[in-house]
Amino acid sequence: MALDAYGIIVRVPLPPDILEHAPRLVGIARHGVGLDMVPLAAATARRIPVSYVPGSNSIAVAEYCFAAALALDRRLTEIDQHLRRDGWTSARAMSGTAGELFGKTLGIVGFGNIGRHAARVGREGFGMKIVVATRNPGGLPDFVVPATLIELFQQADLIIVSCPLTESTRGMINASVLSHASTGARLINVSRGAIVDEEALSDALHDGRLAGAALDVFTTQPLPREHALFRAPNLLLTPHLAGLTREAIVRMSTASATDMVRMLQGLRPQHFANPEIDS
Repeated sequence: MALDAYGIIVRVPLPPDILEHAPRLVGIARHGVGLDMVPLAAATARRIPVSYVPGSNSIAVAEYCFAAALALDRRLTEIDQHLRRDGWTSARAMSGTAGELFGKTLGIVGFGNIGRHAARVGREGFGMKIVVATRNPGGLPDFVVPATLIELFQQADLIIVSCPLTESTRGMINASVLSHASTGARLINVSRGAIVDEEALSDALHDGRLAGAALDVFTTQPLPREHALFRAPNLLLTPHLAGLTREAIVRMSTASATDMVRMLQGLRPQHFANPEIDS
């Protein structure tokens, strides 16, 4: 199929050698944000433009983070199961351990479009203190407190991982980092699974160092049915859908299709991932 393709719109990871079998290719459009699904270096070497759609799903992903946080804090999944299985009284008794987000500390690892939107929602919607660990602390909003990764884990009640996957971030959230988590902290990963050491996360949930977690991304996708994460307590699992809402899909589809048409016409995309090919 790649042999005859002039353009590729990407929703799943491309084979790393695909460009060796696509001699007619003039453009690649990422239907999303993460460029780890595209052999970007190979495309750049062949002077093939790559587009992406930054910010197109940041609202959806940020809203997912707070939906997951509220579900964990209010124990909604467990209460629903108890109500169906054991009845009203048993389910209602679980409310005594439910918590609130208001006034707590939100830690955000990575401060791109998703992190910035999550920070605004946390501050304006829940009155949260915002602490951020980022490689580029310059230009942070005045309501954001910069911190190291360890400082963030020590302070935050809710931790959102929203940084890109790079060689420096792979396995960054490991057992050592998790050992610094504040009492009652919950972690949500909406970036890439390989950033979080899944075995260490499972151990932290089992021994209570983390009060709960929500994972939308995993090192291996689909998540194998026999994976230990399915047995971890207080863990909400979803199949990489945080950025998939009706509205976000329309934004991503429109932007990626528009840029693909531009590239097929010999024009540069509006959202250029490898502009250096023009130099």
